[in-house]
Amino acid sequence: MKSYQFDWVDAFTETPMGGNPCVVVHGAGAMSETDRIALVRETRLSECAYLVPSDKADFGARYYLPSGPIPMAGHPTVATVASLLDRGMVRTEQGRAAFTLEVGSGVLPIEVTDRSGRPPLVTMTQARPRFGKVHDRARLAGFYGLGPEDVLDDPQTVSTGSAFCILALKDPAALERARPDLAAIEAFLDDPATDCRMIFLTTPAGVTPAGRTASRLFMRPGGPVEDPFTGSATGCMAAYLWARGHLDTPAFVAEQGHWMDRPGQAQVEVLGPRDDISGVKVGGAGVVLMRGTLSLGAGG
Repeated sequence: MKSYQFDWVDAFTETPMGGNPCVVVHGAGAMSETDRIALVRETRLSECAYLVPSDKADFGARYYLPSGPIPMAGHPTVATVASLLDRGMVRTEQGRAAFTLEVGSGVLPIEVTDRSGRPPLVTMTQARPRFGKVHDRARLAGFYGLGPEDVLDDPQTVSTGSAFCILALKDPAALERARPDLAAIEAFLDDPATDCRMIFLTTPAGVTPAGRTASRLFMRPGGPVEDPFTGSATGCMAAYLWARGHLDTPAFVAEQGHWMDRPGQAQVEVLGPRDDISGVKVGGAGVVLMRGTLSLGAGG
């Protein structure tokens, strides 16, 4: 029997049972990929994080969906750092900490900022965005029971580590009406000509007065139907909206999860001019909800 320490962390929220939950497993370098995937399915979460050794950064982590590894993910990054802070493996000095975290797509710079009476703000700097294929707006809108008149701009694949097709809608009402045709979406994503992992719906208007954007991500089969907050896609979305002129400022608050009763929020800043974006900062809080020991049988 092999044992691993773990934390269950709610990310992109300051409130327990808000935002997006993630299990963070410590000392998981020797844990098999089969067991990593099985744990995600056991938890019924969208993703789990596994801390592994790194010779490139201060810490290493690998992220898994129910279907397999994902090179970069935002809410597991916030959850991993919140877990490290909670266990005293990272400490702030004069209210700040800075270190590096190696994930599947490369090394992420991480900053932690203490906030009086509130959980610390964990900020990752996502990589320079890569802009991929432009997709047909009527076709993608149809996947969600919407029409081309609901779409703000041509959908496009963007990656800051993981590739998402950004489908920008004109207003939150259209975003709320979205109802996914999962079979059609799966066929699109499985097409070898498709250059994205998932489709991220967004609009340049918040659900609350604090928000500048609101978003939704419907998941592929095998996990939850919808993701409460998607930090990696938020970085891609920010780059897309900034590059296309749909944001008047590069720094803003992104919202997601409100129609799931798991509201989440991120502090976002696009780095660089619209025609030469060098990276995207995405920050949020994490709350450790549970701590425990994971026990696996022989071979785990």
